[in-house]
Amino acid sequence: MELALEILVGVVILVGLIGIVITVLPGSLLIGAAVLVWALYVQSTIGWWTLAVVAVVLTVGMIGSKVVMARHTQRAGTTNGSLIFGGLLGIVGFFVIPLVGLPIGFVLGLWLAEYYRLREPSSAWTSAKAGLAGTGWGMLAELAAGLIAGTIWLAAAIYT
Repeated sequence: MELALEILVGVVILVGLIGIVITVLPGSLLIGAAVLVWALYVQSTIGWWTLAVVAVVLTVGMIGSKVVMARHTQRAGTTNGSLIFGGLLGIVGFFVIPLVGLPIGFVLGLWLAEYYRLREPSSAWTSAKAGLAGTGWGMLAELAAGLIAGTIWLAAAIYT
């Protein structure tokens, strides 16, 4: 049973990492939940310490992702309102065109909001590209945290 559980936890962590990249699933939360289930099953000091460290790493990663994205986009002049509009249109896009609609809707929403603000298509595209780059760097920060969390769990699982 323990081996089957550890394989299942590993698969959920892998799905969480994919969720961070594809942004369809709450990847960091899946990773944290998987490690929580493992810690509850293992019921050991190592399990609880692993959960605590993984929770801190994932929290820092999620916060860091937002900070990196915000700094990158604000330096380029992209407004928070444009990012919010892009996010909302991304959500709509996700339901209109499953999976690929999220990034398409986000890019379109970001460009439309920046075009409305700047009234210049090329300037709007420049701001939208900066917003996309910031989002990408933020995603990489969260992915790095997810990979670190997965590695910490793997080391603890091997040790126990």
